[in-house]
Amino acid sequence: MAIEIERKFLVTSENYKKKAFKKTRILQGFLSTHKERTVRIRVKDDEGLITVKGISSQDGLSRFEWEKDISKEEAKSLLNLCEPIIIDKMRYEVKIGNHIFEIDEFLADNEGLVVAEVELKNEDEVFDKPHWLGQEVTGDVKYYNSQLSIKPFKTW
Repeated sequence: MAIEIERKFLVTSENYKKKAFKKTRILQGFLSTHKERTVRIRVKDDEGLITVKGISSQDGLSRFEWEKDISKEEAKSLLNLCEPIIIDKMRYEVKIGNHIFEIDEFLADNEGLVVAEVELKNEDEVFDKPHWLGQEVTGDVKYYNSQLSIKPFKTW
């Protein structure tokens, strides 16, 4: 079993774009948004992925994650079975120190929301914080992609 440990932050400026080494368009939908398990389908460039995530720890830092590559065609077909709102976002990847930050600039129903995530090896791991990181929202359920597919940012 794989455990995902990550911290999530709001982003205060677009300066991350200058440092990004990769930019990817992502479409993702959810076959299940149950609080104890989510099942996500993702189309990312020419690849497809299916991901199952378990319930988050109390502090929101860690949870079970299982992911498997599937074909882009399979993923696109499965998106048709997903709950109504499909997440559409641009992901920028930025290396800061020993870590890679994934910054998601949401589009469509979640336009205006920009969130950065950094994956860690353990919950106490120290990492460099770039100046464009804002308020930490780790563990705040409303920022989970699964919840943004139910209650999009534009409705807040």
